[in-house]
Order: sequence, then structure tokens, then C-alpha cells
Amino acid sequence: MPRFFVRAEKVDREGGVVRIEGDDARHIARSLRMAVGDELTVCDGSSAELSCKLTRIRDEECTLEIISERISDREPACITTLYMAYPKGDKLETVIQKAVELGASRIVPFESSRCIKRPKAEKIDKITSRQNRIAEEAAKQCGRARIPEVCEPMSFGEMLADIKSCALALLCYEGEEGRTLKSALPECAPESIAVIVGAEGGFSEEEASAAEAAGAISVSLGRRILRCETAPSYVLSAISYQYEL
Repeated sequence: MPRFFVRAEKVDREGGVVRIEGDDARHIARSLRMAVGDELTVCDGSSAELSCKLTRIRDEECTLEIISERISDREPACITTLYMAYPKGDKLETVIQKAVELGASRIVPFESSRCIKRPKAEKIDKITSRQNRIAEEAAKQCGRARIPEVCEPMSFGEMLADIKSCALALLCYEGEEGRTLKSALPECAPESIAVIVGAEGGFSEEEASAAEAAGAISVSLGRRILRCETAPSYVLSAISYQYEL
């Protein structure tokens, strides 16, 4: 069933009506060629899924009747933020797509000393907007009830300050030889997890020390060296296995 995301003010639960506007309305009318009476799913960011029926179709606005509402069972057991150091090329777009599918609640790009690519300041708004569209499409495809936010890039210091709001912070560090990811994950799901992944060159010893001083736990991802675009999927899959399956 087609899935659409709308702002909360477009849902009138008392009146039993939802309004879809703009590109999504045109997509319903022109691309999907849906008809009055067809059903679709609407999410308003509250973790609820609304089963709706089309009552009016226009390019500018479609009106729907709410048939039923339920809390989605597809959102993760804990809030997970992926902090991803800028990789080369367009790898970050793939990382965002897969992170959304694997349950990330928020994606934060950041700059580290070994990043080769750094976005130009005048292009950040445009890049972030595109990245959020990628997150939205991934959320639709995998049946999420919320669209994970892709934030504007942070400096390394800003990232370290930001992770302090998470109950558990994991630094994926190739220099860690003792503690494994498996041993660092508690038996019961924490309220929130920060996953910190470096770019192609990983992290310097100074950065790893600074992250640990900020409260992050350094973890190894096993015996093999993973590409920077592979590591986020590996960790998010492990978290999903631990707390969802």
C-alpha cells in the first residue's frame, strides 16, 4: 500500500480527514493514477499509521478519510543516532539510505581530521535538503512511521558535545583490540545510542582519546577491516539483532 508522510497539522483526527498537498498530491494523481476509494497509509511523525481512503483527488491537494489508526511496530526499540564522518564521493547518500532502512533515528555528518571531502559552506543547505529527501524515500520504501532527520554537518568538537545526550555512545575504532561491539551492547536496550563512524582513514589516536574522554566507548567491529560505508550497516544490523529480533 502506498505510504505518505504529512505534517501533523494536515491531520484532523476529530474530523477524520487528512490532506496531502504539493508533489505528493501530484504523485497520487499523475504517477500512481489512484482513484477515489483507493486506500493508502499516512504517517504524521507521531509513530502512528493512518489507514486512509481517497475522497478527492487534485494535483494541488488530495483529501482522504481516516479509516483506522494504529501505532507502528516498525520503529526501532531505541533511538539510534549515526554520526558519520564525511566519506569520499557520494558514499554518504548510500549510508543514509541504508541507515534509515536499518533503524537509525537520526543521521549526523561531521568532519574529522582524516576526512578528504568537506562540503562547501554555500552548498550545505542544498546538500542537506537532498539528503533529507533520500531519507524520506528510504523511510517510505521500508515502511517506517517516522522520517529520520539528516542534520547539517558538525565539527568534531560539536559531535562530541552532541553525543553526551545519548545513554550509550559507541566509537567504531580500528585501533581497539580488546572490547568488541558485542560486549559493549547491554542486555536491555538503552533509551538512546550514538554510533560514531570515521571516514576512509578512520580516527587519529588523538580523536579516539577525545571521544573516550567525552564518554564514548571504543569498540572493535571484528577481525576484518570494513569500508567506512559498510561499518554503519554492520553496527546498526547488530543493534537491530540485539534488541528487535
